[in-house]
Amino acid sequence: MKKVLLAVTLILLMAGGSFADTLINGAGATFPYPLYSKWAYEYAKKTGLKLNYQSIGSGGGIRQIKEKTVDFGASDAPLTAKELSEAGLFQFPMTIGGVVPVVNLKGISPGQIKLTPDLLADIFLGKINKWNDKRITELNAGAAMPDDKITVVHRSDGSGTTWIFTNYLDKVSKDWHDKAGFGTAVKWPAGVGGKGNEGVAAYVKRIKGSIGYIEYAYAVQNKLTHTKLQNRDKAFVDPSIESFGAAAASADWRNAPGFYVVLTDQPGKNSWPISGATFIIIHRQPEECGKAKIVLGFFDWAYRDGAEMAKSLDYVPIPKNVSEIMEEAWAREIKCKGQALWKR
Repeated sequence: MKKVLLAVTLILLMAGGSFADTLINGAGATFPYPLYSKWAYEYAKKTGLKLNYQSIGSGGGIRQIKEKTVDFGASDAPLTAKELSEAGLFQFPMTIGGVVPVVNLKGISPGQIKLTPDLLADIFLGKINKWNDKRITELNAGAAMPDDKITVVHRSDGSGTTWIFTNYLDKVSKDWHDKAGFGTAVKWPAGVGGKGNEGVAAYVKRIKGSIGYIEYAYAVQNKLTHTKLQNRDKAFVDPSIESFGAAAASADWRNAPGFYVVLTDQPGKNSWPISGATFIIIHRQPEECGKAKIVLGFFDWAYRDGAEMAKSLDYVPIPKNVSEIMEEAWAREIKCKGQALWKR
């Protein structure tokens, strides 16, 4: 997705249709923006619905839904059951993807470089600052590693992509845990910041010797060079729909309070270690019943008819058995003026 498209609001104005005068407003994560754009465009052609989604980052999406300035928020960082309860909110997953380390190294092809969890953490901590460092070259015998300075590129805004990435580093590196921790924003030990997935991608494309982290779809669309990563089972894997799906295979959505599920560092020899779901956040007791039902209708359609579109953009669709759990919860927990808003 070109940067100009990510910088503007998506507004689809279609003539006719039952939703011709209806506008849905959403804001949040840049991680799923290419997919939400595609879904919005196709649903508009089908129904006439107008969708305004602002790709401002997960932190902004959470803030705006709490302030009731949008009809839904979007975040890659799930809220805990306590946070949801305190704010009167409800969340559900819409798709699964992966966060991918990408590099700008001349002569290096996608997947040619292997990194271990501790190497990745130490690079982002600024402890390893040359690409021909002994620890990197020993792991990558046969690859001509340049004598380039490593420039770390990270997010400058509150970001669910950062939450997923730093959650992973926090799990696999005690040093990272002690010095930086995890969250939608952290105090970065090294590097330069770019706004949004698109901002990080732009910096990595421009800066020789750089390494950054972005959502996989942005890596593919920007033709950036990803690294292999060693997963929990000690296998080196490439990011792909299959490896993201493998990471999500054992997730227990039904028994997770508030559907708080984190997919980083999952077991399985085929699992991509920095996988994550992205969530939609709505009010548990919305004030506008008709508008809220239309919002749920859009996401119901996306669950049912949006799977192939998700795959075409390198996202993993939510499995049918999981979407059924979500819609059961809609019917049970989302109420407007005391009445159930959704019927199965």
